[in-house]
Amino acid sequence: MVKDAQVGVLRRRRMEGKTQEAAAAAAAMSVRSARKWEHGAFPSQRGKPHTWRTRADPFGEVFESEVVPLLAADEKRVLEARTILGELNRRHPGDFSARHLRTLQRRIRQWRALNGPDKEVFFPQEHPPGREAAYDFTNCDELDVTICGTPFEHLLFELALSFSGWRWPTVALSESYEALLLGVQEALWRLGGVVEVLRSDNLSAATHELPLSGGRALTRRYQGLLDHYGLGSTRISPSRAHENGVVEQAHRRTKSILAQMLVLRGSRDFASVEEYQRWVREVIEREHNTLLGEKLAAERGHLRPLPAVALPAYTTFTVTVRRWSTLRVVNHTYSVPARLIGERVRVHLHHDHLEVYYAGKLVERLPRLRGQRWARIDYHHVIWSLVKKPGAFARYRWREELFPSLVFRRAYDALRSFHGERADAQYVRILYQAAVSGQQVVERSLGELLDGGERLDADRVRHAVRPERPSVPAVAIGAPDLKVYDALLAEATS
Repeated sequence: MVKDAQVGVLRRRRMEGKTQEAAAAAAAMSVRSARKWEHGAFPSQRGKPHTWRTRADPFGEVFESEVVPLLAADEKRVLEARTILGELNRRHPGDFSARHLRTLQRRIRQWRALNGPDKEVFFPQEHPPGREAAYDFTNCDELDVTICGTPFEHLLFELALSFSGWRWPTVALSESYEALLLGVQEALWRLGGVVEVLRSDNLSAATHELPLSGGRALTRRYQGLLDHYGLGSTRISPSRAHENGVVEQAHRRTKSILAQMLVLRGSRDFASVEEYQRWVREVIEREHNTLLGEKLAAERGHLRPLPAVALPAYTTFTVTVRRWSTLRVVNHTYSVPARLIGERVRVHLHHDHLEVYYAGKLVERLPRLRGQRWARIDYHHVIWSLVKKPGAFARYRWREELFPSLVFRRAYDALRSFHGERADAQYVRILYQAAVSGQQVVERSLGELLDGGERLDADRVRHAVRPERPSVPAVAIGAPDLKVYDALLAEATS
């Protein structure tokens, strides 16, 4: 069948003075066809529109009477063709099947385009250079990244400039204010200037609910961040993620780039979180930011200068260590050395860890809790008291925290089967041995004893970890008789 494009080539060549044969060859048609199409309407203008059906309409008897009323009542356009087809099957058993789904989908789409409710209109925005940056967190578990073989559940905080599209990613463990503070400041200082406005959703790290009006306002800490950099703030409407489209699109494209680069890398495992962070930033800088060219340079020319110093990337708390050798920070409980009981300490809460200071000296650095885990108890902090009163282990509030690994949990279960109620005291002695001799050594010995099926108790573990040295028999050796040597010398000289 001859196409409009071929006829166009034919006629242009004839207007250029080519022979009919040459023009036909250029248009990839025969000379006979060239004579037919050299003048007159194009092929698409001669054909009649296809307005008739080639097969019977399977929904001819029910569409207007049963489907249309359902579509008319569906003002929010939530009904799907599959659901309506299921309803028709219930009303008319045996009349419809899965092979009719595509036909019904087409009929519904056509009806909604002609008679249905209006769709929401989206309005593209013009972004002046240097005015706005948008940020948000996105879940990156889909990347299947591991750290030393362990699955790494994490988020990515990303700040994107609305005009140029420049992005800065920061690995985060939760949507905390400290992660937000770190991500915003690192982005601004990397960029080398300050925009006019930060745009975000209503995340709890930056806003809080007003008890009277039910609305949301900026938190004092977040307002302090804005004031320090001279930033304004705009927020999207609740549950309207598309209003933050700049960073939502950045998230989608960033994760697509990272997923592809992980395939090229050949491994999703990293030696540390820091190595993974460096890799993410190198990839985004190479695959995206360096391609912005003059657009980024133009935006940098409209940025305002940075302040003299950055804000500390942590929140400070002053708390008293409770008599349980614990302190409480942001609804989480952490153990600290028992010598600090009753003392007031200063805590620096970072996005991934917290530091405990006493008298100006760092005394403990602890990983920050996240998710549904509400306590972190290090047995090294409490074992010295617990071994003196092992009966406290049975109903200890945070007893599950005193199983440093699965091997220790298996050991406790084995002790329960061998010793019954006395298992608590036995386990506390084993835990004490781990604090004295090293957890890895004790864990290895426990694994060997458990795999061997031997009766388990604290003494066996202690002997396995630190076997007794065999006793050395005392040997009495008398003083040598020098006369014997004199006699030998005399015989030698004679």
